[in-house]
Amino acid sequence: MATQLDQWDKRATTMIAPLNPVQKPLVLLGIAAAILLFITIVSVTTVTQGILFIIGIAFGLSLLYARFGFTSAFRRLLSVGNVQGLQAHMVMLAVATTLFAIILSTGFSFTGVTPTGYVSPVGISVIAGAFMFGVGMQMGSGCASGTLYTVGGGQSSMVLTLLGFIGGSVLGAYHIVFWRDLPALPAISLAESTGFGYFGGWVLQIAIFLGIYAITVKIARKKNPPQMAPLKTTSGWKKLWRGAWPLLVAAVVLAVLNAITLSVRGNPWGITSAFALWGSKFLQTFGVDVASWGYWQGNTEPLNQTVLADSTSVMNFGIILGAFIAASFQGNFKPRKIKPGIATASILGGVLMGYGARLAFGCNIGAYFGGIASFSLHGWVWMIMALAGTFLALFIRPLFGLSNPSPKDSIC
Repeated sequence: MATQLDQWDKRATTMIAPLNPVQKPLVLLGIAAAILLFITIVSVTTVTQGILFIIGIAFGLSLLYARFGFTSAFRRLLSVGNVQGLQAHMVMLAVATTLFAIILSTGFSFTGVTPTGYVSPVGISVIAGAFMFGVGMQMGSGCASGTLYTVGGGQSSMVLTLLGFIGGSVLGAYHIVFWRDLPALPAISLAESTGFGYFGGWVLQIAIFLGIYAITVKIARKKNPPQMAPLKTTSGWKKLWRGAWPLLVAAVVLAVLNAITLSVRGNPWGITSAFALWGSKFLQTFGVDVASWGYWQGNTEPLNQTVLADSTSVMNFGIILGAFIAASFQGNFKPRKIKPGIATASILGGVLMGYGARLAFGCNIGAYFGGIASFSLHGWVWMIMALAGTFLALFIRPLFGLSNPSPKDSIC
């Protein structure tokens, strides 16, 4: 067990313990694949795409080393009152909001591209889409980022979730005109639309983060929930590539990487638009006129280019490879058989997430993380509705053989 500290909210998320042997052949395979793909990306596209691929690898490493979860954080919060994950989210969002405010207000860019945040309309499509996503990520046992890094980490069922995710994204792209025509408020920025400016918007959001954090402290003191199982780690510099990373460390790293992404490609980190692209290109090879869909009208160029020219795609490839390398360093890459009930839930969950992400202008990364960091009201609405979807999913998961954390557990 991790060392118990004086206060409940300071219990360690890692502990020093014996680790599995490094899977050296897999580590070498992952590094070789990363080098080869980087060279290919730079050769057929641009150096910027190669840099984004490397940033994607860094995301994959960070996510897997800390097992940083969005799905599990919401589930633990609503099932037993464990707030460790949500508190890490607040730290991550506070750091990202601070960095985004500086970048967006000054126009800072590494590549000369004017940085633009994710600020989207708030309407029925966002409400419905985020709710679907909340249900789906609990059914599929992973969100957008979670699906990618667990696929790279060797979790077999997540391959099915990813396939469902792609299918749902394509279906959502096909139906998007119907949903976008439903009533909606315009895009609202808590910095620009309100007249507060980026400093005022930053003050407002920091106050919200602190308020949520304070509420989580009260929840935990009242419920005294079971804590997260600490991850095995080692000491010294080896911790960087062998052991687990503390949850709050990963939160800061993810925020910094998102800010770097914004300054390199001009937009925050995103994941699911690539799924719609992959699925649409697949259908296009069979003669389906996807270019006529409302989702692609006015932006058909990605359909006729290599996926390596799509910045989100190369970052996704990087996340999978980064997680694969990290899991191999830890000796934890061990795919297992998939139970039928879990297989069904994984596919259904993926479809719901893919469809919901298209409706809600993004997923837990593009809408929740990127949206809130960009001061978009729709990011906050996404969070609320995804939590509502999670609450419903807690009653559905057992039907497919999926368990929920229990207050009787010593850890969760």
